[in-house]
Amino acid sequence: MEFQATRVNSANATISATIDRETIDKHLNKIAKQLSKTADIPGFRKGKVPVAAVKKQYGQRLVEDAEAEALRELLDLGIKDLNIDNSSIITDPTFSKFDRDGDNIVVDVNVSLRPEIELGDYKSLIPEVKDIDVTDAEVDERANGLATAQAPFVEVDRAVENGDSINLDFEGFVDGVAFDGGKAENYTLKIGSGSFIPGFEEQTIGMTKGEEKDITVTFPEEYQAENLKGKEAVFKIRVNKVEIKEAVELTDELANELVKDKENATVADFKEQVKKEIENEKLTKKYNEEIKPKLMENLVSNYTFDLPASVIEKEIENRLNQKASTMTPEEVKEIQESEEKLKALQEEVRPEAEASVKATFIVDALGKAEGIEVDDQEVQNVIYYEALMGGQDPEATMKKYEEAGYLPLVKMSMLEDKVLSKLLDDKQKAE
Repeated sequence: MEFQATRVNSANATISATIDRETIDKHLNKIAKQLSKTADIPGFRKGKVPVAAVKKQYGQRLVEDAEAEALRELLDLGIKDLNIDNSSIITDPTFSKFDRDGDNIVVDVNVSLRPEIELGDYKSLIPEVKDIDVTDAEVDERANGLATAQAPFVEVDRAVENGDSINLDFEGFVDGVAFDGGKAENYTLKIGSGSFIPGFEEQTIGMTKGEEKDITVTFPEEYQAENLKGKEAVFKIRVNKVEIKEAVELTDELANELVKDKENATVADFKEQVKKEIENEKLTKKYNEEIKPKLMENLVSNYTFDLPASVIEKEIENRLNQKASTMTPEEVKEIQESEEKLKALQEEVRPEAEASVKATFIVDALGKAEGIEVDDQEVQNVIYYEALMGGQDPEATMKKYEEAGYLPLVKMSMLEDKVLSKLLDDKQKAE
């Protein structure tokens, strides 16, 4: 079998060959001979089945297995000829040509390799992390709010206002029929918390103790209960009492209860703790919304290296599928039936796809340089936690992610977060 192996660039290679009938027959005879030792064919003793009988019994299946063996042999020969380490191959090889020419098979096999990235002084690309400003007014508002949270509720004789806590009885109905989980007595609800179905809390404002009312709401389309998604429901409610937080003064005594890891803490100590908490929150927000995207932009724009074509094509396919999910059936059909429109759409998303793939390999290289990794247990823990917070079954959620092929994406996202956070934290400490 003659072949030509070509290194297109550091991330791509092509192996071209014409696999002749002689090569396929060689593999077919080898497979048939091996199978003759274990095949169970009527009329022959096991282990004594003639090769000819095996070929007759299994026919086309043997031919397909032989062709597959010939392709594997071609791949091994091509990789050896190119002196490529198997560990550098990052995806299954793909075919840009697979034609049958009589008894021969003409193929072009594309091999994608891990890009070679010279990171150099990557730390010089990390943007400056400026100090976070926290005003006295922000500290006072947060400190007073935390102090108020410690105060007991007291009942008031007035209509419900936003921010009040109410005790109520309720029962929900869809199409006049009560549904499971839609009834409660002496339930405490903070108005304005957003913990109930959208529109429910707002309709209690203005009600008074002992008042009864019918409230109409619509369950969200993404509601967890399938039988209630998007359904209109009527809740019959009764307000039992209206409560507010008792006024409280922020004293050294109260501050001492609220300050962590310090004895005899004062109001000043408490406010300093609050200030640090606000600074951390602002810094986290700034990291995620401004600094990390800027750092990633710097990295992508400052590194140039070859990208594996098959990975880019896969990313283009993913982005097209995302676009298709927002299109009408008519728009999708129009693109499917027009090769020109499909190609135009592919080229439209190509720059974003290339940037995304490039970023992935840069993060991977930085992770190795910084000694950072994400193991499978960490991925599972994150998915389980998110599932529990969303009221979902953790194991079922994990299985759904696995079947959809999302686990590598989750792992890469976690790795990116850990790598960029470490780089930025180190930069801030150095300053």
